[in-house]
Amino acid sequence: MAKFEIVMPKMGESITEATITKWLKKPGDSIAEDEAIAEIATDKVDSEIPSPVEGTIKELLFEEGDTVEVGKVIALIATDGKDDAIDDSHTSAKAGDKQKSAEEKKETATGEQTIEIEKGAEVTALSAKGASGRFYSPLVRNIAKREGISMEELEKIEGSGKENRVTKDDILAYLKKRAGKPAEDIPASALKTLKQAKNLHAPDVKAEPGDEIVAMSRMRKLIVQHMVASEDTSVHVTSFIEVDVTNLVNWRNKHKKAFEQREGEKLTFTPIFVHAIAKTLKDYPMLNSSLSGDNIIIRKNINIGMAAALPDGNLIVPVIKNADHKSLLGLAKSVNDLANRARNNKLQPDEIQGGSFTLTNLGTFDTIFATPIINQPQVAILGTGVIKKRPVVIETEHGDTIAIRSIMYLSMSYDHRIIDGAMGGMALRRIGEYLQNWDVNTAV
Repeated sequence: MAKFEIVMPKMGESITEATITKWLKKPGDSIAEDEAIAEIATDKVDSEIPSPVEGTIKELLFEEGDTVEVGKVIALIATDGKDDAIDDSHTSAKAGDKQKSAEEKKETATGEQTIEIEKGAEVTALSAKGASGRFYSPLVRNIAKREGISMEELEKIEGSGKENRVTKDDILAYLKKRAGKPAEDIPASALKTLKQAKNLHAPDVKAEPGDEIVAMSRMRKLIVQHMVASEDTSVHVTSFIEVDVTNLVNWRNKHKKAFEQREGEKLTFTPIFVHAIAKTLKDYPMLNSSLSGDNIIIRKNINIGMAAALPDGNLIVPVIKNADHKSLLGLAKSVNDLANRARNNKLQPDEIQGGSFTLTNLGTFDTIFATPIINQPQVAILGTGVIKKRPVVIETEHGDTIAIRSIMYLSMSYDHRIIDGAMGGMALRRIGEYLQNWDVNTAV
């Protein structure tokens, strides 16, 4: 028998650890290839860890509630193979890590020790697990300590995460609501932050006889928080432009059947839009940036997110990394793959993070145009409307004439703190030019 190591997977550049919220298998259980062994959670996303091999669970090296660094071994699976076992010292080291983690967790629960957060962040004496049994991530505990939130108060915050887990957005939203309390009830360390927060009070709404009450799903709660936070953060301006995409439509009609026969998948407009956006971001790199305090961070990588509708009506935004490095064929493959896996809930955590600009294809639902909300911490988002045939005036050397052309509207929302109207208008016009002047001889 051989032993296979299951490690905590990488879930994004900014995520260095995750909490094991639930083991789905126990020692002695058999496990199939691609079957989930554990549920994990970060402050950005909940996910499952699938087993890449078939075998029997030999050992679980951490307990539920433990926070584990990316790359660390969390479980051992016995598989059929020639190798007898992994090195004893290697196994001992992992067992030592498990014992150390358990000791640290015990010390922290008594309040006699602190948990050190990586990279010089503040430390927190709050336990990872409250009296209710709910788990709290290091980031949430760190914010709670910094803002003077006790464990008793933390336990009262409603969580939108899996099993009512409190996310970063939950605790920040709570701080905004707490801004309405008298100043003497708020820790001095939190006053500066709270004074800058908006004190929003939604009117009370009561259900009438015959009304149906539907509880928000966890994802819908997260979308609400993210959109409200974006409106509170960025100064939104939306510009619109009309584009004649007749050449592009004719080119796609000419190639889409052969493309589907050759590649086994459809040729949509989305990869073409992504291609035009990527070229424009190289021309106007300020649109590929984020704001950090008084500094503007211009991103080196062009990572374009594309809003994808899920069967339940919610949205998710998978990201095409380094879109400017991909050919049109590569973009088409990436778009179809991410869209299909998004609809089937098969995306990996890393695939919905790291975006630097977002595309939302409004035309999928016959929408002409809209005012999309910026996907934080990005500074711009493009909406592409439905393509319709319309009679338009064409200027020729022989005079004006009316012709039937394929027309669409582009709408781009941008953060006016960084992007002025001139730059936003020029960048939007450049995207339109790339689409309007599409070369009908382009190969795919």
